Amino acid sequence: MRKLRPITILATTAVVGLALTGCSAVTGLFGGGEDKLSENDSPLAEYLSVLYDGDVSPEDMQSEADAQQVQMEEAIAACMQAEGFEYIPDIGTGSGVVFGTDEEWDPDKREWVEKYGYGIFTWPGMDDEPSEEDFEEYVNPNQEYIDSLSESERTAYEEALSGEMPTAEQMEDPEFDWSNLEGGCQTDAMDEVYNNDAMNDLYEQYEPLLNSMSELYSDALELDAVVELDAKWASCMADAGFTDFTTQAEPQEKLSEKQSEIYESAYGDEPDWENATEEEINAYYESADPMKSEEWAEAADEEIKTALADLECRDKTDYSNKVLEARFELEKQFIEDNKTELEAFRAAAEQAL
Repeated sequence: MRKLRPITILATTAVVGLALTGCSAVTGLFGGGEDKLSENDSPLAEYLSVLYDGDVSPEDMQSEADAQQVQMEEAIAACMQAEGFEYIPDIGTGSGVVFGTDEEWDPDKREWVEKYGYGIFTWPGMDDEPSEEDFEEYVNPNQEYIDSLSESERTAYEEALSGEMPTAEQMEDPEFDWSNLEGGCQTDAMDEVYNNDAMNDLYEQYEPLLNSMSELYSDALELDAVVELDAKWASCMADAGFTDFTTQAEPQEKLSEKQSEIYESAYGDEPDWENATEEEINAYYESADPMKSEEWAEAADEEIKTALADLECRDKTDYSNKVLEARFELEKQFIEDNKTELEAFRAAAEQAL
């Protein structure tokens, strides 16, 4: 079975990888209107598409993730048995990973932008009421066995399962390297199921090439043609009353920064955790919820107004199409300069998968 690769492994090619999916996250940044080009037209897709299962449905991805969760739990059980403990694979809740959503994500349509802006302070599904299934009490299939253990046995069980625990002194040390702690059966099982040594070796071997491909994204934004395009876009935004932006990426960047600031300032004086009642703790979290603050509501309103003006200016300047044209020219030159290595990378990737 093909293994889902960990997010950290894909980080190197995250930007370039988006070029192969045509997903709205990219068109939302650059897009607007009926584009002549799309990310699917990327010249580098010929070499990178082998890394991505673009045609796999969310249902298939969910099934694969759940199957890997079963594999991991069975590996944990085998490991714990070898350590002298009983362990029932905990597979009742599935993988805990959810792929896809029924909500449409289309930040290039006016109707969508009118409701969600960029999707930063308001997004599809954020107000959905949780179903009764979401409140089903979790039952640990191993709890009865854990309760039968003595205190010392339970400590040994937890260490075998989760790994070495840090001392109080280590936890207070901001410079403590947590990777020095020995992992347990959970760590070993994750490595066994999710780690693809061949892919790890591939990314390590071709890291300079992949980094260079990723840099094409930022390089394109520095081209004279794109700088001029940003100036036209900024002029359009100024005419609409938004004078603080010089590039098309800035509105989302600044709104994301504002969101972070609201989160950081949301929590006031904490209750006395040792003596506080459940009601007091719940009241604290309720009052500290940044999404219910006046600042959040104001920022959400600002976001929608900004995003609507941005969408209009992207349409007027044909922003998406022209940025893609510029970047694809860089990609063509990159392929010409690195064709031999790209061919070798593609062949190696096909072998590793």
